[in-house]
Amino acid sequence: MHFAFAAFAVLGGFLTWRWRRAAFAHLPALAWGAWVEISHSICPLTPLENHLRELGGEAGYRGEFLSHYLGLVLYPPGLTADVQWVLAAVLLAINVVAYGGLWLRHRRRARRAA
Repeated sequence: MHFAFAAFAVLGGFLTWRWRRAAFAHLPALAWGAWVEISHSICPLTPLENHLRELGGEAGYRGEFLSHYLGLVLYPPGLTADVQWVLAAVLLAINVVAYGGLWLRHRRRARRAA
């Protein structure tokens, strides 16, 4: 579920092309994802996931979800605050493309209807 939320925060804007109301869930997820990235916060889903793992008899992990599972890809050694700002900008850029595409589709439909 945690990975699904992270993927939704990054790519959920594209779901609005099919289901416009997805934006009501996606925009807060996007804002949260950007905030966690920029502020160097730990997502509250991480301690929840670790707690649920421990209840299930598994070991938790230290640190953040993304650094644990995708650490070497998203958080390479020597990661700086500047690079984290770039990652947040990429997150937002992906969603500018997604919502820009939604706006263009809406505009084309409006022209055809007129």
